[in-house]
Amino acid sequence: MSAATHATGSTDAGARFGGAAPTGAPEVLLRSRAYWAFHDGLVLAVRNVVKISRIPGLLVFGIIQPIMFILLFAFVFGGAIAIPGGGSYREYLVAGIFVQTIAFAGAATSVGLSEDMSKGLVDRFRSLPMARSAVLVGRTLGDLVRGSITVAVMSLTGLLIGWRINDGVLRAVLAYLLLLAFGYALSWIGCYIGLSVSSTEVAQTAGFIWLFPLTFLSNAFVPTQGMPPWLQTIADWNPVSAVVASLRTLFGNPNPFADGSSLPQQYPIAVALCWIALILLIFIPLSVRKYRTVARR
Repeated sequence: MSAATHATGSTDAGARFGGAAPTGAPEVLLRSRAYWAFHDGLVLAVRNVVKISRIPGLLVFGIIQPIMFILLFAFVFGGAIAIPGGGSYREYLVAGIFVQTIAFAGAATSVGLSEDMSKGLVDRFRSLPMARSAVLVGRTLGDLVRGSITVAVMSLTGLLIGWRINDGVLRAVLAYLLLLAFGYALSWIGCYIGLSVSSTEVAQTAGFIWLFPLTFLSNAFVPTQGMPPWLQTIADWNPVSAVVASLRTLFGNPNPFADGSSLPQQYPIAVALCWIALILLIFIPLSVRKYRTVARR
């Protein structure tokens, strides 16, 4: 074995098992750590996805709730809600249901992570020579896969009630990618909550309580134009409103939110991307730091 190969191998081992790495190779060490962090996170993500097949009720009941929301709003409340500028309320509604569904996946992250901690599973992971962020990356990626399956079922349900994609396949793909990116960002908020609460029961409440005002105080179900001015300003700057308006723009659905003069109304896609980046920049470091310091439960 050459000296270079030996040095690289030693660096990989040091990064993998948390030991000292040879000096003079910071770039190799950084690449090695990034690789193992991704590798370990992917392994745990697969573990969380396999869990879905073993406990199908997690997915089934997660799908039933958004279907109920679609049917209730479309057939019970839809006739009483007018869209400024005209258009189908059912096409207006579906983007809001998509965002609400993917946002609620963040609450599921809180509950799942808290449950793993209460059972001692996270403590066993922490004792292994693996990246500190792997547990959190695996949890968020696994929940993202489950959320993707739910959104696919929601799309079929929307098509059955009259929702349509009117601006082409490419823009629709971009809309789904934006939706999943937002859901992934909210999952990191769920991670931080799950690591901060004392029990799974508390996580079930804490994981959802912040999502209800976030989703309902937005343009997800009703246009913000009918709100009082001060409340409309809050709703317009809500990240949920920006993502919902972005989806409607990309899907070609009715989007009265874009008819205003405020920044989120004029540039919903740019504002949505900024919100996603901001959430990730804040909550990924906070969650990893919390994971490193959390006590055994």
